[in-house]
Amino acid sequence: MNKQLFSILALFFCYTTFAQFTTGTVTLTGNMTVNIETSGTFVTLTITGPDKKWLGIGFGGSTMASANDMFIWNSTANRDYTSTGQSQPTPDTSTEWTVTTDEVASSIRTVIAVRPLASTGDYTFSNSSTSIPIIYAWGSSEALGYHAGRSAKTLTRTSSLGIEDFSLKATSIYPNPASGKFYIKTKTNLSKVNLCNQIGALVRTINVTDDSKEVELSVSNVQAGVYFLELQNDSEKSWKKVIVN
Repeated sequence: MNKQLFSILALFFCYTTFAQFTTGTVTLTGNMTVNIETSGTFVTLTITGPDKKWLGIGFGGSTMASANDMFIWNSTANRDYTSTGQSQPTPDTSTEWTVTTDEVASSIRTVIAVRPLASTGDYTFSNSSTSIPIIYAWGSSEALGYHAGRSAKTLTRTSSLGIEDFSLKATSIYPNPASGKFYIKTKTNLSKVNLCNQIGALVRTINVTDDSKEVELSVSNVQAGVYFLELQNDSEKSWKKVIVN
């Protein structure tokens, strides 16, 4: 194989393996935004919207009948839904989406969720520059019910060559909610994890002596409820909300 052909094949391999595509942050009605990013393995969905309303995104169509795979943030633990035509969507028997961020600031909720590009019974995302038709809706409260508003939009993706976020803000925590243990995975070194309750009282501390990027946090003896993880290293801190079942 000549050097020129080898270089072309190497570039093609790197592009298909590490290429990423994004819709960018798209402004929707209802004071919502959405961003869909794909890599060779995963799709990352970011939604923002009013914190006191349920927020839903349906994939692969412009109606409830055609977009039969939906992510809906609501007051229950269910996030993965299947459309049943004009009726209220029903929770999938297995949830593929893992919520890594669920934060509220200035009455706006930001939810970030990740799942594989393909999963049984769900919409299959391609890692390419193809467009994605979606429907979106929001409720009048956090409880899932008849939508207060709904619309459709086609999202256009382009290649993303941006710099990857290696801060503690990019930390993934799964599963969330959890009843036994959380797994904390960062893209940078981690030196300490503090588990605090909603009033800021310290519940548990883990000192990470080897500056690991992966930490296991047991919550088997922690009372059910909403908690906050304070993640620390030598240069920064970050907070993540978690739920103990």
